[in-house]
This record gives sequence, C-alpha cells and structure tokens, in this order.
Amino acid sequence: MMNENLKMDINKVFSTSVRTLTAIFVSLFAITYSFSQEVNATIDSTSIKIGEQITYSIQVETDSTNVVVFPEGQTFAPMEMVESLLADTTRLEKRFRLLKEYRLTQFDSGSYTIPQQRVMINDRVILTDSMRVEVADVAVDTTKQKMYPIKPSVEVPSRFQIPTWIWWLLLIAMVVASLLFLIFRRQKKKAEAEVKIPPFEKAMLELQALDKSDLLKNQDYKNYYSRLTDSARRFIDEKVDDHAMERTTEELIALMEAKKQQGKLDLSQETIKDFKQILMRADLAKFAKMNPDEGVVKADRLRVEVIIKDTKAAIPEPTLEELENTIEFQEAKAKKRKRKQIIISVIVGLFVLVVFFVSLIVIKGTDYIKDSFIGHPTKELLQGDWVRSDYGYPSVAITTPKVLVRKDAALPKEVEQVVKDNQLFTYGSLINGFYVYVNTTSFKQEQKEVDKSAIVQANLGMLEQQGANNMFVKEDEFTTANGIKGLKAYGTFTFSKEQGNFTGQKSAFQLLVFNNNIGMQQIMVVNGENDEAGEEISNRIINSIELQKSAQ
Repeated sequence: MMNENLKMDINKVFSTSVRTLTAIFVSLFAITYSFSQEVNATIDSTSIKIGEQITYSIQVETDSTNVVVFPEGQTFAPMEMVESLLADTTRLEKRFRLLKEYRLTQFDSGSYTIPQQRVMINDRVILTDSMRVEVADVAVDTTKQKMYPIKPSVEVPSRFQIPTWIWWLLLIAMVVASLLFLIFRRQKKKAEAEVKIPPFEKAMLELQALDKSDLLKNQDYKNYYSRLTDSARRFIDEKVDDHAMERTTEELIALMEAKKQQGKLDLSQETIKDFKQILMRADLAKFAKMNPDEGVVKADRLRVEVIIKDTKAAIPEPTLEELENTIEFQEAKAKKRKRKQIIISVIVGLFVLVVFFVSLIVIKGTDYIKDSFIGHPTKELLQGDWVRSDYGYPSVAITTPKVLVRKDAALPKEVEQVVKDNQLFTYGSLINGFYVYVNTTSFKQEQKEVDKSAIVQANLGMLEQQGANNMFVKEDEFTTANGIKGLKAYGTFTFSKEQGNFTGQKSAFQLLVFNNNIGMQQIMVVNGENDEAGEEISNRIINSIELQKSAQ
C-alpha cells in the first residue's frame, strides 16, 4: 500500500514538472515567435557590381508606446553605409509599423557578409539575420578601348590674391584721409570761432536791428523797451554779472553800485542813475502799459548805447588769476595741452618705428624687411600653391608656382619640312626678375641625334636679342627624375634694356635641352642672381621635370 502511494506521488510530481516545462517551452516559443514577428531585415539584391548600391531594410511592428532604436553608423562593415534614410511610420490600429532603410555599397570585388544588426525595443535587444552579398568586378575589354593623344594643358585660373601695392595704396589713402579730416575739423572750429560775435558787437547789432524795426512807428513801446533794455542787460550778463538777465531793476542797480565800490566797475554815478531811470521806464511800459513821449523814447535809445560803451570802458582788465579761472582760458589751455600731447605722441611713435626698423635691419637684414613689409614676388610664388601639369608634345611634366600660358611660336620656313609642331609655354618676364618657359618640338619623321650645343647657342642668342649681355655660361650633363639624359647650360648675364625694374642687375639662368627620335624639349628658368627665393624656385622646377620617352 505504501509502495502504491509513493508511486502515485512520484507520478504526480513528474506530471507537474512536465506541465511546467511544457508551459515554459510554450512561453519561450511564443516570445521568440513574437520577436521574429516584430523585427524583419531584408536586402533588395544579393549580387551587385563594384560601386553599385543595395537597400538594406529593417521592418519593426510594435506597440505605439514602445521606443525603437535602429542601428546607426558604420555597423554594416565590410559593407560601407552610404546613406541612412529616415524611418517611415505606418499605423496599424493600435500598433506601428516602422521601416528603416540604408544604402550600402562596396568598391572591391568579392563575397561579403553583412553582420547581424542590433535593434532595441525599449530595453530588449533583437538581432537580425546576417546576409551574404556578392560584389562582381566590372569587365573591361581593353582591346576595344580607343587610345587618344595627350590633351594640351588647360590654363587654371590663379587663386585670387590682393597685390601688395594695393595694401600700400590703402595705407596712403588712410593717411591722406586722416590729414584731410584733421584739416577740415580745424577749419570748421576756426569758422565756428569766427561766427561767435563778441558781446559788445552783439549789443551794437541788436540796437541797429531795433532801429530798423517798426516798433516805435507802431507805438509798440512794450516790445521796444524790452529789446532795448535786453541788449544792455545781455552785455552786462556776459561781461559783468552772469545773472543780469534774471535780476530785477533794483537788484541789478544794487549790484552795479556794489561793483563800483569794490573797484570792479569804474562807472560814474550819473551813468548808473541814467540806467536806473531807463530800466524803470521800461518796467512801466512793459507792466503798466505806459506810453512815454516819443522824444523820451529816442533819448533812451541813444542813452542805452552810451551806457553800453561806458560799461565796456569801465570794466578793468582781468588779472592773471582771473584770466586763468575763465572757461575760455581753461579751454584754450586744454587745447594747447592736447595739441602738445598729439605732437609728442607722433614724435614718439615715429621714433619707435625708426628704432624698430633699424633694429630689424641690423638683426634680420634688408631682405627680411623687404620680404615682410614691402613684399617679395618670388617669395610669394615660393610659398603659394604649386601646379603640376604636362605641356606640349613630346610632353614635359613639370611643377611650377603658376600654370604656364601657351604662346604663339612661329616656325621659320627652313624648318617647316622637318618640324611637325612647335609649342611654347611661359610664365613671368625677364625684366621682372623671374621667367620660365617650356618649348616642345615634334618631328614629322624620326630624326637622329640633334646638336644640343647648337640649340643652347640659339637660346643664348635669343637672350642677347632681348637685352642680355656679359654672359657667363657653363655646360653639363643632366638626368631627369625618370632617367632621361640631356644637356644643361647654366650661368649668369646682365639685362641692360632700359625698361622694367630689373635693369642692370645680374640674372642667373638654367637651360635644359633634350631630344629623341620623335621630338625635342627645352626648358629655361631665369631668376635674380642674389634672389634666394627665386633660386629655390628654379631648382625646384628643374628637379621636378619628367619627360615623355621616345617611341619604341
């Protein structure tokens, strides 16, 4: 009985375990199935040619509340991601369908495997399947590809640079503009000072304007006396007391009497008394509307003029201490101080500049000053962007600071039967201190060895025709970077033509002559003998030469 009960318990436990394992297996299968249903990756082609693109698509179906993160960056190596498109969203009832596409390519042939890609849905990471892509090479039939001759060089527009002389012109323009501004401002201040009328002259002009008015004729005594007394008050306000225009008659007369007692106003008592009577009549005319006799009005007019003149004469000359306290004196003193400071600043600035340039000349030399401040054409060429091009036929590959410009090269009639084509390319000028030219000549028929020394002499004769003399010439063998041998002539000459800024100075030159059975190549470079930058340019050009080899 006991054995049967134990057997039943074991069966019960076993059946429970089986059910549990089954449930777990079903759950895992459901999760895996649901994940596989959520994320799906595809490519539109499994075979491409080099450089073609395939579209790699990842489609995710998920709830609208979930956050989906797609792969970013170069995670498709060895394939290269060219473009990552924006995700496209489609709504399916309460769920979203997201479609993310990538453009992939490869530039080497072979078989490549796109690795698994990580897609995150909230905190879950789901991996896509890896995929294999075949990249095929592009077949080219070289037997059917046509061969074309070397194209002539194309002139490349030089990079825009502001010449040094423009900077100097701007500096001179700024200095001239500053001087004109200072002169104009000084003249303006002078004109303003001339426009300012002294107090006495202003008072006389006001009395003359009053005489020309119709106030007395129209018996407008109120305005007449206002203007009459204001002319005297304004003069006293500017010369005696700066509050005369605001004071009453009694206050003004009391002030003048006090000034008289202090010795600051040497006026007679009679003049002060007359001025008081005129001010009182003016007050009656203005406030009491009194109409005085016309004869009295005219007498007051003449008396005011006399009072102004007497007041001017009664004002003593200011002491030095009083003069120093006046605003005009302080302003004049400040202007004088400012002018002195400007002169001192200019002198100090010029002295500092002179010391600076003298020190630079002593320490660095005149060449450094010329290069840094005046400008050096060959140094600018040396430090600029160089260009490598092929010129003419047989071609000459050469590196130069600027692109050489093609020139017309007329052929003498005696060589037209032998020469098929002659091309000339140049840059610079003999009279400006730097010159380079490349001359290529192609033969109509294969020729034997050309006398290179004769070609050198012909080139030197051309230089003499253009003004070169005092030539010192050496000849030596020269081998290019690609192993072609030729003749090198080098030396110095003096350019004596009366033109250009290089007249009378020595020039150094290097002339190379090459020939083969299809043609001839000539290269010449000229620079100033003591021009280090020009010499470095010439050597760099010569060392860069590579020539087309003769036909086999």
